[in-house]
Amino acid sequence: MLFSELGLSPEVLQGVEAMGYESPTPIQAQSIPAILEGSDIVGASQTGTGKTAAFALPILSLLSGKEGRLRCLVLEPTRELAAQVAEAFTELGKFSKMRSLLVHGGVGYGKQREGLEQGYEIVLATPGRLLDHAAQGAINLKNCDILVLDEVDRMLDMGFLPDVRKIVKMCPEKRQTLLFSATMPAQIDSLAKWALKDPIEVEIGRRRGVAETVTHAFYPVSMDQREGLLMELLSRTDFKSVMIFTRTKADADKLTQIIRTKCDYKVTVLHGDIRQSDREKALKGFRDGTFDVIIATDIAARGLDVSGVTHVINYQVPENPEDYVHRIGRTGRADSEGDAFTILTAPELDFAESIERYVGQKIERRKLENFDYIYTSLLETEKPKPILRVRRGGPKRRRR
Repeated sequence: MLFSELGLSPEVLQGVEAMGYESPTPIQAQSIPAILEGSDIVGASQTGTGKTAAFALPILSLLSGKEGRLRCLVLEPTRELAAQVAEAFTELGKFSKMRSLLVHGGVGYGKQREGLEQGYEIVLATPGRLLDHAAQGAINLKNCDILVLDEVDRMLDMGFLPDVRKIVKMCPEKRQTLLFSATMPAQIDSLAKWALKDPIEVEIGRRRGVAETVTHAFYPVSMDQREGLLMELLSRTDFKSVMIFTRTKADADKLTQIIRTKCDYKVTVLHGDIRQSDREKALKGFRDGTFDVIIATDIAARGLDVSGVTHVINYQVPENPEDYVHRIGRTGRADSEGDAFTILTAPELDFAESIERYVGQKIERRKLENFDYIYTSLLETEKPKPILRVRRGGPKRRRR
């Protein structure tokens, strides 16, 4: 199938061709015709499968001829995601008359308020800043024809669902609502039933699955050797670009300094305490190759589209199984292959087993050859067998 067969407007097809795309991904091929027909959509697919274009392309086509008022609101959980999706709308809609406005925190209100007054057709926003503008009377959603709730599972994790419900109530009842996410936890079902009307479900792959293009494994090690194993993994890996995820901002800053001091890699850091301009600089530099290593907290795990990431390393095992899927989904995107390494220590074993239950598979444990391991029970390949002890009253098994 080609994009030209999906019913998109000529202007949008020009944008698609200018970006060099010919064939839609499965999520795009199934979603675009349904959205063009006016249906509500619940779209679930693994990361890297093209969800943004799956809703951006038909929205740009549907809004043709409706210039001058806010017609579409796209909600995103983070500033980075909102900026990324805004960029996609701009690129795909370069031959249309649709204008898009980015609204998020971390920057001043002035330009955003001016843009809202000018009547941009598409607004891409984070929930908190949008509600701030609404409280000031700067935004009116009464003409909003299309509402997009993107990365809803991340909004759930970040506690945004109450804000999302407030925003949905601000939109007209007669609207088209599109809900997209890489994973669809059960908690989101109630939101979908409340906000959407007779939605068409589009599901590509298993909801809790890891993309088949990603090879992933756990690397057990003692707590004292976590840092050493990370450095060894980096030195032995032939990577083009690597994302290293940490659990805390402090760990991200610490590792950035260590790698800058001990290695020749071009490294940058990304987390919530960094100024918005520096966050944008870090992402841009990682995308264009200025940096080949980026160390980040989960702010970068959800939805960010950075093409060409060959490797992902989890410095700690994520506490949330869904975060594991999202983190390692930063590689192996758009049918390219990628590798994901997760450093595992004994206190994190419960998290690791929770991830295995979530994705429905046993994840391979690996050891590095010629690495001077300190003993940890995690390195034992077989669990000790129970010993049969003879006691009064007959034999009884006792486990070590």
